[in-house]
Amino acid sequence: MSDTPFRCGTIAIIGRPNVGKSTLMNALIGQKISITSPKPQTTRHRIHGILTLDDAQLVFVDTPGVHINGAKALNRMMNRTASSALEGVDVVMMLVEAGRFTDEDARVAELVAHVDVPVLLVINKVDRIQPREKLFPYLAELGKNVKFTQSIPLSAYDKKHAALLIRELTKLLPEGEPMFDEDMVTDASSRFLAAEMIREKLMRKLNEELPYGLTVEIEKYEVTPDRVLVNALILVEREGQKRIVIGENGNMLKAVGTEARHDLMKMLDMKVHMELWVKVKDNWSDDERALASLGYQ
Repeated sequence: MSDTPFRCGTIAIIGRPNVGKSTLMNALIGQKISITSPKPQTTRHRIHGILTLDDAQLVFVDTPGVHINGAKALNRMMNRTASSALEGVDVVMMLVEAGRFTDEDARVAELVAHVDVPVLLVINKVDRIQPREKLFPYLAELGKNVKFTQSIPLSAYDKKHAALLIRELTKLLPEGEPMFDEDMVTDASSRFLAAEMIREKLMRKLNEELPYGLTVEIEKYEVTPDRVLVNALILVEREGQKRIVIGENGNMLKAVGTEARHDLMKMLDMKVHMELWVKVKDNWSDDERALASLGYQ
């Protein structure tokens, strides 16, 4: 039996939109928990990813990107979700992109400056900076703008860097018993993950603006002995958006359903039957009451 004390704690991942927070959390856990897409603001909810090791349990809190544009209720809700994730955690991991420091990064730095727990600054996508010496002036400038305990340059896709990051995070966690069973990788429900998988496919397939005007509501999630039955409603804000989501002869909706079903089958290791519908709900993304009814908090 090891004499090393077991460590357990929560780690908030915060940064501007599209900086790679969800990709990094998935890489650290070794399994897809948070959905990803090339479009900013893909993540809308606070999502927990759980990594259990022999000597530690790391509970990551993935958050929506902190942004300074967007006046709708949905945008305000995502910013509140991101900033509130800094409360009550043991470590904050601020993510920036190598070679870039935007006004939104500066806003994140302002939020981080007020926390009283260790802040680990992660510089992502360093593989894009060649030669590596070009990073030095950038790192020096970061030190003037961000309050941090330690910094680690990495690429979210590099397993070697991921192992280093996990070791450094573990050192910062308090001693304590695990919060979750060792076989859990998230506390999110399968129902929630099904909705997110559908939304991910829509984010990836649709044009620049449309994905921000839609959301997914699971109307039925039923587990039978041999399969999972999922009925989902895709809500859009205008009739023209509904036609685009359905696609010619229903092709877009069919493609989205097929890809989401395959992902869910892989995650659950069960057969999945999925049916999708599209409905217009006027201005849902700027209606606080509608957001609450759809599970946005």
